[in-house]
Amino acid sequence: MTIEVDLAAPLRIADLRAAREPITVLAGPEVRERLTAGRAFLAKVLGDDRAVYGATTGFGALVGYAGRADQRDQADNTLAHLGAGHGPDLDPELARATLLVRAHSLARGASGVSPHVVDALAAALGTTFAPAMPRLGSVGASGDLIPLGAAAQALRGRGNAYVHGERLPAAEALDRAGLTPLPLDGRDALALVNGTSLTTAATALALDRIRTSHRVIQALSCVLADLLGCDPQFLDESLLIAYGHPGANAVGARMRSLLDGVTPSGSRPLQEPYSIRCTPQLLGAAEDALRYADGVVAADLASVSDNPLFFPGADKVVHGGNFFGQPAAFAADVLTMVLGQLGNLAERQLDLLVDPVRNGGLPPMLAAGPGQQHGLQGVQLASTALIAEIRRDAMPASLQSLPTNLHNQDVIPLGTQSALRALDQSRLLGLITGSLALGLRQAVHVGARTPTAPASARLIDALADAIAPIDPDRPLESDVRRAAEIVESHVS
Repeated sequence: MTIEVDLAAPLRIADLRAAREPITVLAGPEVRERLTAGRAFLAKVLGDDRAVYGATTGFGALVGYAGRADQRDQADNTLAHLGAGHGPDLDPELARATLLVRAHSLARGASGVSPHVVDALAAALGTTFAPAMPRLGSVGASGDLIPLGAAAQALRGRGNAYVHGERLPAAEALDRAGLTPLPLDGRDALALVNGTSLTTAATALALDRIRTSHRVIQALSCVLADLLGCDPQFLDESLLIAYGHPGANAVGARMRSLLDGVTPSGSRPLQEPYSIRCTPQLLGAAEDALRYADGVVAADLASVSDNPLFFPGADKVVHGGNFFGQPAAFAADVLTMVLGQLGNLAERQLDLLVDPVRNGGLPPMLAAGPGQQHGLQGVQLASTALIAEIRRDAMPASLQSLPTNLHNQDVIPLGTQSALRALDQSRLLGLITGSLALGLRQAVHVGARTPTAPASARLIDALADAIAPIDPDRPLESDVRRAAEIVESHVS
């Protein structure tokens, strides 16, 4: 069944996820009225000989010079110089989510954009069409100019695009998808590129993945505690209320429900290692940080990200900085810190699980026959490499402002870099949690006790039903991914 997204309604992260496949984008009477009013007001403003950035002027630092008189030429003037991106293409799924975010922003009617531009975005999203957008080139300050420029060109039949996952010349891709090249004037072209829609889409999708991993690690921490026979007093409600942080209380309540029915073994130390004992505090702090990112993403998804903005009711054209992606830059950098510590926790829990000194006497590396077999040894090595990769790339991008564009853009947020990095690293985090899940499944095979909490037992059963014991050794890359899929679906 095709998902419907109404551009008159609030945009949700779930809509961005759905956009990986063809969706029905609705631009009903309310949207149509806003777009028509905004476009009519633009015509009035230009007829009054008012200065309008990008319609009557050059772009960026060249705003003091006149633009091209013919508005179709002005569209070329906008987009041609932005063909300067580098690096690999962005994932087509992210490119399509970006088109949806852009359509929603333009549908607010404050950009003075032609209604047929929003119609074209909606039509493209109804197919498998995705523009080929370069990863490198945006500084997120005047919108995601260069990648969005490539998207606009693809919609015009220039550059490259994907259809059914195949990379083609854009004109051929449009034809295969049953789409026609999009005609643009100067305002339309600028409105397509002058927003942070890529940054917003990447931040939103990263947040979505990290929230899933956050739930996964809560569940896996409970299974680990159950298999080892830990006393769950580290989740005591009175303890966490005294701690005073809302996130810790929320995480503690969920973990208590997951461990409902657990029976401590009575043989564990009085106090567990911090990777067990401090999970509600660590994961609670992550919850508080994720709630901050929730708010930023919700605001960005509802935002009109463009310059200038047109307000027909007040007879105003307002030039400003609503294309400046600082909120998402901060939020995405916070997401990177969160996922780094989540990954560190999961990697440390895996280390505890494979260590016979701390795992309650299970064999080293959870090997079914130590020496003859090596169990989780390769998986643990890979997990260490993954968390090292995350840490290596953890410097906040939002601190790296550089002046550019003849000092017109003398401060920049670099939110695109923050967002794309968080999205990349969220995938690595899923591999670390999959590694821990595989370790828990193997622990049961090599002698860990049967889980005593029903929720723990259900998760272990799901893993055991899908993944054979590591006995004898075998390549485990696909098993790590399969374990990640199972636990993610289990907590969704």
